[in-house]
Amino acid sequence: MMEIHHRPVMLEETIEALQVQPGGRYIDCTVGEGGHAAAILEASAPGGLLLGLDVDPEAIEIARARLKKFGKNCFLVQENFRHLEEICQRYNFHPVHGVLFDLGVSSLQLEREGRGFSFQREAPLDMRFDPREPLTAEDIVNRLPEEELALILQKYGEERHSHRIARCIVRNRPIKTTLQLAELVSRAVDGKRGRIHPATRTFQALRIAVNHELENLSLALKAAVNVLGPGGRLVVISFHSLEDRLVKNFMRQEKGLQVVHKKVLRPSPEEVQRNPRSRSARLRVAERLGQVGSN
Repeated sequence: MMEIHHRPVMLEETIEALQVQPGGRYIDCTVGEGGHAAAILEASAPGGLLLGLDVDPEAIEIARARLKKFGKNCFLVQENFRHLEEICQRYNFHPVHGVLFDLGVSSLQLEREGRGFSFQREAPLDMRFDPREPLTAEDIVNRLPEEELALILQKYGEERHSHRIARCIVRNRPIKTTLQLAELVSRAVDGKRGRIHPATRTFQALRIAVNHELENLSLALKAAVNVLGPGGRLVVISFHSLEDRLVKNFMRQEKGLQVVHKKVLRPSPEEVQRNPRSRSARLRVAERLGQVGSN
């Protein structure tokens, strides 16, 4: 039996926000290990259909085993959600009743050796969600000029010590491993600060840059609107302010959508106690207006 690592965040809130109904068609754009997908399929029975996407081949393998019992009601595709509209056209899977994005890095990715997402375990500086992509965090850390590296740390990590960290990195090249980088960052900012490890923002920035996360999310949100049927729901769970700001602005400005909840939804204290990694989750919901097609 394949081990399941990741607890789906805000599961009940997600099912309610999607307004899952029997016979409905849904897309999980970040299927991961299949936690949200399984709940959607159970709630949409009988007759519900789910398309699951993920760029991570390990996640797809685990999700396929977990969701096997749902048979032909579920099919999975290893592709980036930036291609959402194209994938839906390819499989004739539109319009749909709901689209879900869970933008968190999974426990599988954080805990698997060799992925490079965590600053708490030794690994090569990889950080790719999709191992087929050429760019790694090691490339960025060792090749970019100091000013460009500082800009990435500031833009994607909101790191106020970006120039100091970039200078320290450049002076100590080559940097090959996660712990080597984490130690350099900690040294650059004179040790720990606040509630988070000093390398947290640097690792976030590098991961976002390696995977083009914000650019891909912008493309995918627009595609989601185009594949939703009238009254369909777009649900996004984000975990840091850059993503959440992008999602909030998109939902407010997109003419084809109406925001369902004015205030962002957060996990309950009970969930945070059970799953501390859920504490930064923010869930936003919007509904597709009657006219089909992009604005």
